[in-house]
Amino acid sequence: MGKFFTFSILWFLTGNPFVALLILFLIIYLLDRRFVGVFPSLTKPFRRNGRIRRLKQGLRLNPHHTSDKRELAHLLMEKKQYREALSYLREVRKAMPDSAEVRADIGLCHLKTGNLREGEQEILAALEADPRVYYGEPYLRLGEALRSKDREKALYYLEKFREIHSSSCEAYYRLGRVYSDLDQPEKSRHAYQEAIEIYRSLPKYKKRSERPWALRSSFRLGLLPSPGRSR
Repeated sequence: MGKFFTFSILWFLTGNPFVALLILFLIIYLLDRRFVGVFPSLTKPFRRNGRIRRLKQGLRLNPHHTSDKRELAHLLMEKKQYREALSYLREVRKAMPDSAEVRADIGLCHLKTGNLREGEQEILAALEADPRVYYGEPYLRLGEALRSKDREKALYYLEKFREIHSSSCEAYYRLGRVYSDLDQPEKSRHAYQEAIEIYRSLPKYKKRSERPWALRSSFRLGLLPSPGRSR
């Protein structure tokens, strides 16, 4: 009702319903970015691309700057450019051969490019070196990657993830999605509920970044059948 009233006022002021609708969407977007955080940032991709260009330019001048290579690899992974990220991570590993995080990143890139066997080996080696690397999230990534290939193994890795008790709403949301794909509605429900409970327990400064995942979890929870009912 409030949105319709606002739209009517904007239409009256602008004399054009399309301009009024555009302004209304802009207001909603700005309010969301300021207080909620569900909508993605429109400027982040541009900032990320600019940072990638600067890092590549810097590496042409100083090709041995390991921290820049690692940052560049992470940015490329955010863009889902896993093959290119993998090439930089391999160079990083030469300088940091004992880093469990680098090995886990390499494993994830292999998973995302379809090399499941190699990805699994790299991630398990990273977890052996540091069982709490990335707070256990590599187990979740393995569960996601293997859910359509090896159901038993996927469930095993998901249970290993649960043992570590990650405090990430995003991680539990993704866990719920994987359990849903594996036709485990009760475990999916529990994961979504866990995400919501984690969000409620977070300090105020941390809630904004985790709010989108808590909202997604609430939405997915509402789509699940009630306990005891068949799907």
